[in-house]
Amino acid sequence: MSTRGVVFVHSSPTAVCPHVEWAISGVLGARVSLEWSPQPVVSGQMRAECSWSGPAGSGGAIAGALRAWSMLRFEVTEDPSTGMDGERFAHVPGLGMWRGRTSANGDVVLPEDQIRSIMAECSGAQLPRRLDQLLGTAWDDELESFRFAGDGGAVTWLHQVG
Repeated sequence: MSTRGVVFVHSSPTAVCPHVEWAISGVLGARVSLEWSPQPVVSGQMRAECSWSGPAGSGGAIAGALRAWSMLRFEVTEDPSTGMDGERFAHVPGLGMWRGRTSANGDVVLPEDQIRSIMAECSGAQLPRRLDQLLGTAWDDELESFRFAGDGGAVTWLHQVG
C-alpha cells in the first residue's frame, strides 16, 4: 500500500542539515537532497520541505528518524490511504513529539472512544486542557511563526505522478 506526504523541517542547525537528508533517505530508500533556505524566525537556522511517497507508515518512520535530533522543529504528514487514516507528526524542542490522526482535508480527528474516555476522567477546566493536548494545540502555537516564514519557499517533489 503506497501513500505520500510532506516533510516540513521548520528549523535545523546548519550542521544537522545533511543528517536530516540522510535520515529521510534511509527511510525512503532513495537519496534525498533538500533545498535549504535560511529560517528568518531563528538566526543561524535553516528550513526545507519536500513531498515524499512510499509505503503506508513511512510518515511515522520519517518522524521517528528525525526525532533523533531533539533541536529540530519539524512536521511530517502522511495522506490517508485505503484502510488507513492520515497522520500528522509534529516535533518541537521542549515539547517533544505529537502525533494525530487526520482526515482527508487535514483536520485532526479524535476517535469516539478517546473522547468518551477523557470526558469520563476529566471535569471542569481539565477537559479543554486535555482536548488541547490531543489536538496538538501547543505544537501548532509554537510552529505557527515558522510555517509563515516558509510561505513562498521552494518545494522539492519526491514522487512520480502517473
